Amino acid sequence: MTTAKTGLTAKRTAVLRSTREVMPDGTQEAIRKATRAVGRATAGVRMLPDFIVAGAQRCGTTTLYRLLVEHPAIVRPLFHKGIGYFDVGYDNPWSWYHGHFPVAPVAAARTRKVGRPMTFDSSGYYMFHPLAAGRIAQRLPDVKVVTLVRDPVERAFSAYKHELARGFETEDFETALALEPERLAGEVERMHADPSYQSFHHRHHAYVGRGRYAEQIVRLQEALSPEQVFVIDANRFFDQPVEQFARLQEWLGLPVRNPAKVEQANARPSAPMPDSLRSTLLDTFESSDTELTRLLGATPSWRR
Repeated sequence: MTTAKTGLTAKRTAVLRSTREVMPDGTQEAIRKATRAVGRATAGVRMLPDFIVAGAQRCGTTTLYRLLVEHPAIVRPLFHKGIGYFDVGYDNPWSWYHGHFPVAPVAAARTRKVGRPMTFDSSGYYMFHPLAAGRIAQRLPDVKVVTLVRDPVERAFSAYKHELARGFETEDFETALALEPERLAGEVERMHADPSYQSFHHRHHAYVGRGRYAEQIVRLQEALSPEQVFVIDANRFFDQPVEQFARLQEWLGLPVRNPAKVEQANARPSAPMPDSLRSTLLDTFESSDTELTRLLGATPSWRR
């Protein structure tokens, strides 16, 4: 893609993003409902995702999403990033999910100069949701899944700040960590017993749980296959974004395109975590990080 075209794509993305930010309350949801209705009605001529960005939350999924939608061979899902079908939206019909993706002939026309079009789903709760992997494998057995992992201590703190800002958390960080076992007790079992059950605590208060990456990756690998799951070390991704993004593009079968720049999205700066708490949390994640080392065949960046 030429520099001019790259600039135009970036400008279009920025305009769309700013437009959504100034829409009156309720307007975005009304547009989404209308878009979904049209999508369902035309589901039979729409694409299904070639790959899924499944999480983990607060590990760079939004940054990766923005890089992907600027790729000339990618045609983005309709209107918004997170579809959330395989976690909290699974009671919707398949046509509801299918309707979120581009019309196949239109997508092919848009990417004719660079090859076959691809589209994708990016929903950050899929990786942690205990039923999502099995649902993905049942509906999309050949799909590829991309996961991102980062220092689980920093991820936990970032998730806490995110939930606090959204009003889903009211406690200080240390109290929230102490409450996590009580909040999550029995929730996974209840989700298995009643697949329609949506756990507020599991979704919003699993600061330590979501950072145990190894068990989540294994769940995806067992539901699909190890060859279908790609793991990105987010710390390395932000240190070497061009190189790491190129690796992903090659794995997906995309023509490699180097972005002009990579800006980290949704970062929440704050006061540093006390050293004693960081040390305690790092010990908490030791066994999971050891298993992650085995899965990756390399030591995670934050353990070096």
